[in-house]
Amino acid sequence: MAETTTPNAGAAPGASRLGRLPGSFQALGNRALEFFDYVGGVSVLFSQTIAWIFVPPLKWSQIAIQMFRIGVQSLPVVALISVFIGMVLAFQSAYQMQRFSAEIYIASLVALSIVREIGPVITALIVAGRVGASIAAELGTMKVTEQIDALETLAANPVRYLVVPRFIATVVMLFILTCYADLIGIMGGFLVGVLKLDISPRLYWRMTVEPLHAKDVMTGLLKSLSFAIIICVISCYEGFRTEGGAEGVGRSTTLAVVTSFIMIIAADCLFTALFYFT
Repeated sequence: MAETTTPNAGAAPGASRLGRLPGSFQALGNRALEFFDYVGGVSVLFSQTIAWIFVPPLKWSQIAIQMFRIGVQSLPVVALISVFIGMVLAFQSAYQMQRFSAEIYIASLVALSIVREIGPVITALIVAGRVGASIAAELGTMKVTEQIDALETLAANPVRYLVVPRFIATVVMLFILTCYADLIGIMGGFLVGVLKLDISPRLYWRMTVEPLHAKDVMTGLLKSLSFAIIICVISCYEGFRTEGGAEGVGRSTTLAVVTSFIMIIAADCLFTALFYFT
């Protein structure tokens, strides 16, 4: 009776690993294709949104509603978090500055940190978590209930009707919220510096204003504009590609928030590196 042998009998120990390589390359290729497909979809949506902004008439009533939802309703949480951030920065700065008897520079450190970095980033993360999730959930629900298909049937462009008002409102209101967060954060540092560290109010304000230059302020505001674009475009894109009912809406909402967070931090790193060398 003939002896049967397995196909891999006597094979080298690494042969099984080599046999799995084509499958690994295929999975890597699929991931790459998904990434480029996502980047392409977001880019197309962004370009369509910019194009429709310049096609009159704009729906000012919808823009005003979105400004209220995005900006006005975010004021309390932005103020609360900003004042605590300013106070924490002042306390942490004092911990180091007091060792060198340099408490007067606490105001400068707090102001520069908030205006250039912390104010825009924290505000953008708050808006992404609060507003980005809302946009993705709202558009995702419209997608799975075929309301977006109904708009297309009625010859109403979904990008013009749904994305453009949210885009304009997000850009305008995040810019305003960033200015608001900067002022509130500096006030939080002022409270700690004057009431706890015994720095005179006049000296604190002088050390706050003198180090700030137009470049510092514009750096933070330019970041806020880029963050607003990221939040709105990604949230709308995730909403438009929702499928699978209620579970799909939850998945799109989570992806919109997580992706926005990652892109905000990555964009902040890029802008910081660019502004550092200019």
